[in-house]
Amino acid sequence: MKNLMETNIYDAYGKTLICGSCTPIMEKEGFLKLSKDYDTVLYLCLENTHINMAITKICGMLSCLKVTKLDFVSVNKSPHCIQLHYIKGEVKRVISNVDISNFIIEKGVIYKVSDDVLSLSKNLVKLMEKVG
Repeated sequence: MKNLMETNIYDAYGKTLICGSCTPIMEKEGFLKLSKDYDTVLYLCLENTHINMAITKICGMLSCLKVTKLDFVSVNKSPHCIQLHYIKGEVKRVISNVDISNFIIEKGVIYKVSDDVLSLSKNLVKLMEKVG
């Protein structure tokens, strides 16, 4: 597993997983279960890297047309890792031909995160209205 920001954009291929750098440590069991199905696994720490730099790098990577599927995974409840999941929407505006999914791992369980949940998580007013 290599750092996304230190990896050449031409090195990613096939099914690619980008994980929060703490995910393999904090959620080892779930991460190992999920990551075994990927050709390329990269990590990214959005505590160290600005999200815009990561988006630019990922768009460059996808423009090489070697990545057939891109997924993101992180631990739950991290204020930095949640940004990882917002990258999907930004990348889709530039490159729409790649299937992208988001996953959260909590207590070894892998959850697929819907676009509706991600959208709601960025809209605190709507979230307050739903929660009460």
